[in-house]
Amino acid sequence: MKQNHYPLFVRRDLDGFFALMIDNLVQLLLIVALCGLCGISADSEILLQYILPGAALSILVGNIFYAWQAHQLAKKENRTDVCALPYGINTPSLLVYIFFVMVPVYQRTNSAEAAWQMGLLACFGSGVIEFLGAFVADRVRKVTPRAALLSTLAGIAIGFISMTFMLKIYQRPMIAMLPAAVVLLTLFSKTKLPFHMPGGLLAIIVGTICAWVLPEVIPQLMEGAPMSVEAIKTSWDQWGWYPPHFAGGALWELLKQPSEWVGYMSVIFPMGLFNVIGSMQNIESAEAAGDSYPAKPSMLANGAGTIVASLLGSCFPTTIYIGHPGWKEMGSRAGYSTLNGIFFMLICLTGTTGVISNIIPLEAGIAIVLWIGMVITAQAFNASPSRHAPAVALGLFPAIAAWGMTVMQGTLLVGGGKNLQEILTANPFTEVNGFLMNGMVVMERGFIFTCMILAAICACLIDGKYRSAAIWSVIAAIFAFLGLTSAYEVVGNDIHFRLAFTEGTKEALTFSATGIGVGYLLFAATFLILGGIRDAEPPVETEEEPNPRIEPGH
Repeated sequence: MKQNHYPLFVRRDLDGFFALMIDNLVQLLLIVALCGLCGISADSEILLQYILPGAALSILVGNIFYAWQAHQLAKKENRTDVCALPYGINTPSLLVYIFFVMVPVYQRTNSAEAAWQMGLLACFGSGVIEFLGAFVADRVRKVTPRAALLSTLAGIAIGFISMTFMLKIYQRPMIAMLPAAVVLLTLFSKTKLPFHMPGGLLAIIVGTICAWVLPEVIPQLMEGAPMSVEAIKTSWDQWGWYPPHFAGGALWELLKQPSEWVGYMSVIFPMGLFNVIGSMQNIESAEAAGDSYPAKPSMLANGAGTIVASLLGSCFPTTIYIGHPGWKEMGSRAGYSTLNGIFFMLICLTGTTGVISNIIPLEAGIAIVLWIGMVITAQAFNASPSRHAPAVALGLFPAIAAWGMTVMQGTLLVGGGKNLQEILTANPFTEVNGFLMNGMVVMERGFIFTCMILAAICACLIDGKYRSAAIWSVIAAIFAFLGLTSAYEVVGNDIHFRLAFTEGTKEALTFSATGIGVGYLLFAATFLILGGIRDAEPPVETEEEPNPRIEPGH
């Protein structure tokens, strides 16, 4: 049989490149903007010499691997229509690690370096979990209800992705709403733009034009600081050559102090696990579209890329992206992946990311991230059996409580008057607009575990698996007794984990989760006694399979 030639590059790879490049560019803009919350400024050595070069190299290596993998598949099956797996920075992990790992460390220590080190550990831990997950992912999926895993991501997506960026759109509507309309039109209605222009690219263009033109035309309608030519000139001063630096020493120094980081494993471990499941589902999605990639090497490369990122100074994991069928439908092959890696290596290693961030406002691209959050939320319901919809809904509540706690804590920080510690010390059952503050903090601590466990319990009960529900309840009790969930201590407005094997701060208000743990044990006893010692037979499946999955996002 004649061997067909699989090209290095085709014209339609440009369409795929722009789509993937815009997505990754939004992540870099987010990194530059959100690292400021951790004391890491746009011109800092940590950002320019470690985080951005580390991220760039991990993106480059991963993109080249998946392009090579596409060539191998094309050669094996003698095809020319193989599309490489899309790959880039993991958006949920980026946001979760900043808000739940790096920002709390910075607020506690007032040290940008300490926040960066903890971010390195989170990225490294995620990479190790993804790497090892390549060997056990199928087994984990079998024992964990899909609703339990996906509802947690959905809760994060609602509170910390979609809600956050929806508020940003309404905060600066004259800049953000026009690009949001473009994104909604092209992604929801699948409307094709003239000249096959990617919707994300057009959104960036019109948002940038609005940011630069409207302040001159109708300044009274503009909110916030306008775009600044002076800021661009300043950022040009950062132009240069920033080769990657090894950051393993800083990571090792933190690893030697487990008391500093073990509490954050309640964030790192679930996110690593979700990334494993998400990668598996995205590989399955590619197979459904006609490109059958072996899961194990694909996921090993994914985990290795994240580990490399952490050792080179980046705090942000990489992953196989959602949407392979979309890139394949565009006509992209392997060239778009290689182009993406080269592009981000050039802008990150030359220090031009700051220039781009001062030319393109964040609001011009946040609608893309908003869409990702909506897709993740919809996926939790669409990809789970319809009978598990209540389980998905139940799993949302701890994450929503975490979002509410973040808003309340931030309000107290800027509002003056009594701090959170004083309020809870005076009355642990204080209500704010009808919401119990202590209950909100208890549910917020380790909420990623609590989301998953509550949804798993509910899904097992729906299926009549009482013993499985009891086992999940016992796991929840163990986590509570250890302080990985529910336990906390408050100093001023700063909320810390209260682990069972660490000493609390004398001046802190502490809450032990022993009562919560006992409550979970009562859950287990109730399910076993009233539900029967042996699991009931699963109900007969009469419904159709769930809708085709919308795989969890980047």
